[in-house]
Amino acid sequence: MLKLYGFSVSNYYNMVKLALLEKGLPFEEVLFYPGPSAEALAISPRGKVPVLGVEQGFVNETSVILEYIEQSQKGTPLLPSDPFERAQILALAKEIELYIELPGRACYPEAFFGLSVPESIKDKTKAELLLGFASLGRHGKFAPYVAGDSLSVADLYFLYSVPLACAVAQKLFDIDLLAEMPAAKALLELLEQNPNVQRIAKDKEAAMPAFMAMVASKK
Repeated sequence: MLKLYGFSVSNYYNMVKLALLEKGLPFEEVLFYPGPSAEALAISPRGKVPVLGVEQGFVNETSVILEYIEQSQKGTPLLPSDPFERAQILALAKEIELYIELPGRACYPEAFFGLSVPESIKDKTKAELLLGFASLGRHGKFAPYVAGDSLSVADLYFLYSVPLACAVAQKLFDIDLLAEMPAAKALLELLEQNPNVQRIAKDKEAAMPAFMAMVASKK
C-alpha cells in the first residue's frame, strides 16, 4: 500500500492527499514533520514533506509525486494524455507554485505566526503576488476548473496555494487579490463543496493544535 508521509497542516501534503483521494487509491498516512534529523533525511533528502512511500522506496517533491501517481496508478485521471493539453496543465501548476505559492510563503511568518518579516521581503512579495495573480487570470480558464471542465493537478495547486496567498495579501497589504477574478472565487467555492476537500479540511483542523505546539516549541 502507498504511504503518504507528512502532516495534515501542510498544503503540499494536502495536494498529494487530495490526488490520492480523488483517484480512489488506498493509502496509509504516516505522521512526519520536516527537519534535519537522521530519521527524516533517510526518508527525504532535504527533510521536507510530503514523501510518498512505494514498494521500491521513497518519492519526494510534490510535483514529482503527483506525476508518479498519475503514471503508475489507476483511478480518475488528473492529467490528460494529450501532450499539449498536459503541458498546459503542468505549466499552470508550476506558475501557481512559482509566482503565487513561493512569494506568499516568504511572508507566512508574519501573516500566520506572529513574527516579523523585513520590509524589503514584504515589498517583493506584494509585487510578485500582483504579477502572479495577473498571470493566473490570463492563463487560467476557470471553466469551471482552472484548466477547463475537469479537476486536474492545476486545481490541487490552486486550492492549496491561492487562499494562503490571498490571506497574506489581505493581512499584510489590505489587498483582495481575487477582487477582479470572480471565476476564481467561484472555483474556490466549488472545490470547498468537494467531499474529499472537506475531509482534508477536517483533518487539518484536528491536526492544527499539535502543529502549533510543535512550532511554539521551536521558537
